[in-house]
Amino acid sequence: MRFDTVIVGGGLAGLIAGISLQKAGKSTAIVSTGQNALHFFSGCFESIQEAPQQVLDIFNEAGIRVHYKPGVRLMPMGTFKESALSLDDVSLFPTPQFGKRVLIINFMGYHDFFSSFLAEGLEKQGMECRIRFLTLGELTQPELGPNEMRAVQIARKMDDVWEKVVQEVRVLLKDEDTVILPQVFGLKDASVPTRIRQGIPAQVVFAGTLPPSVPGIRTQMQLKKRYEVLGGTYLMGDRVTGAHVYQDVVQNVVTKQLDRHYLEADHFILASGSFFSKGLVSNPFKIYEPLFELDMDYNQDRNTWYNPTFANHQPYMGFGVKTDANLQPSRKGVPVKNLYVIGSILGETHPELGSGAGLAIRSALKVTELITK
Repeated sequence: MRFDTVIVGGGLAGLIAGISLQKAGKSTAIVSTGQNALHFFSGCFESIQEAPQQVLDIFNEAGIRVHYKPGVRLMPMGTFKESALSLDDVSLFPTPQFGKRVLIINFMGYHDFFSSFLAEGLEKQGMECRIRFLTLGELTQPELGPNEMRAVQIARKMDDVWEKVVQEVRVLLKDEDTVILPQVFGLKDASVPTRIRQGIPAQVVFAGTLPPSVPGIRTQMQLKKRYEVLGGTYLMGDRVTGAHVYQDVVQNVVTKQLDRHYLEADHFILASGSFFSKGLVSNPFKIYEPLFELDMDYNQDRNTWYNPTFANHQPYMGFGVKTDANLQPSRKGVPVKNLYVIGSILGETHPELGSGAGLAIRSALKVTELITK
């Protein structure tokens, strides 16, 4: 099968690149193993202060509602982080003190939402907190045992029973001006968080939980749907197992499911992520990119890879594939002419492109511009 561009990786970077190329009239295929950084997405686009109109158009056309409001967002452990562009689900505040009295709601048996830590953090900001647990019959059914009470499993139920949650919260609400709920609403229906806010007579804040991220998975599904509507080929649950490079040009790649049927293209984009998604791999001796064996930018002294203080920045998170100004990599010092690298696999090698979601979006747009010019 032949395409104008084949993209390895179906996360935020790969989908933004795929959608942008399809809109430009290019034929593309995305190979995605399934899980990616969007499954850990906070709902805020880090390092993006003002999104390019091109990105806002992509989100709008995919049905993804975002808002821009420089300030801080509430973190799962009750701390705050500066943010600006985010999904509508995520509340942004001018200061960490966003209310006087707060009702924190959790669900009985759900342990991935840290109510006590939230209360402790908010009380340090001068807010009075009260925690209450809801018992919903839909969450006590056999298929949701103790090991299955995770955000996505709960979210599949919540799209049907969110109105019951609103009724229960209204009963519990006393003199609080703010209600905090776990971010487990709107997996398939993005309007649910807004409807919850409309149904509760207080400010409603959705706080993050342990992964997987419900808004992140929803964002991926919406972008994937938009990409396929534009005619893109999305190979879900597949994995690139090999690449053929001849005279410094990628000829094709082969995937596990397609077996001997090669994916050929004029251009290839590597958006396979960092260590979590195995876009980068480490062993006791080196850090490497396993698919194309690209040159890496990292300190070869293993003692410098990590910081003994776990909570501090870990140096290995900054390691990435070495690329030129056009995000084109090399192998053994020789540039690969039709291959580009985008997203978190770059690490911190291009600080001008930002970090997190900002890096994914900026690098994707930069490469699509180079391919389509």
